[in-house]
Amino acid sequence: MRNKIKNMSDTSLLLSITIVVFFLMYIGAMVFQGKGFLKPQTFFNILNANAALILMSCGLTIVMIIGSIDISVGGVAALVSMCCAVYLDYKGGNVFVSMLIALAIGVAYGVIQGYLIAYLDIQPFIVSLAGMFFARGMTTIVHTNPFNVENQSFVALKETRIIVPGMGSVNKLGKYVNAYVEIGVIVALLAVLVLFFVLRYTKFGRALYAVGGNKTSALMLGINVKKTKFMAHLLCGILAGIGGYVYFLHVGSGAASHASGAEMNAIASSIIGGTMLTGGVGNIIGTLFGVLSLATIQSIVSSAGMDQAWWTGITIAAMLCLFLVIQSVVIARKTKSLKKQ
Repeated sequence: MRNKIKNMSDTSLLLSITIVVFFLMYIGAMVFQGKGFLKPQTFFNILNANAALILMSCGLTIVMIIGSIDISVGGVAALVSMCCAVYLDYKGGNVFVSMLIALAIGVAYGVIQGYLIAYLDIQPFIVSLAGMFFARGMTTIVHTNPFNVENQSFVALKETRIIVPGMGSVNKLGKYVNAYVEIGVIVALLAVLVLFFVLRYTKFGRALYAVGGNKTSALMLGINVKKTKFMAHLLCGILAGIGGYVYFLHVGSGAASHASGAEMNAIASSIIGGTMLTGGVGNIIGTLFGVLSLATIQSIVSSAGMDQAWWTGITIAAMLCLFLVIQSVVIARKTKSLKKQ
């Protein structure tokens, strides 16, 4: 058993730990709290509420693999929500064009921030911090007061439910209720699958890991480090734009306070999912389970009657500390093996 653990890659080891922790938490919730956790719809509700976070976390994972960071994703999501809401309700727009607006905002953020970070070599934290402030400020300028979108086409799309066959349950009235997921969940899961393929089987994916592992070695291998950094931040911006629209589909409104703290939750989910802050290690599937773990612990805290915000913060902090310690052990293990060689 010990030899098997030694032979596992850092990414595989951290991914395995994340998946095991998630299942232990969820099974523990089913055993000790029962009630809602025994119903499949509870799990699907976690997916429905966190589909946008999955997309934003995937973007964070991409940039963290190259050893960078982006804390503007929450602001981008809020800006997308408000711009699309104003366009649909006040400009008489249509849903398809609103999707293009969301994508355009994400691409613009990705291009500008990617260029500043990759080609002008400005610190990514400073660039994305400025991007976050700009997005929050622009959200208020676009429209000051929060409002619900009443555009009929959008409302119809928002209320669309995809039935999950055979996973429903009987309610208190004895009526069978189908289990369902929202459209955003399908979008998020498709993005996870595509990104998993890109990271594992494409030249670009290998370049991301190479740049995050050692930039000098990546240059010696003929990898264009600046272009790789730029493309990583561009992809993060696109995912933030798509995530912003998925968030908009879930809440159905525009408000300056939307997606508040989403960037921190995305970073936390990526770390819990096994992405290392030092770069070179990360997995999209791990990020998915990182989001699910974070959402599950929040649901457990809430169902236990500890609805105060600080309890959620404390539990998330404890989880982060646990996974940071695990990452430190992995780094120490890797350093020791390199010295032996």
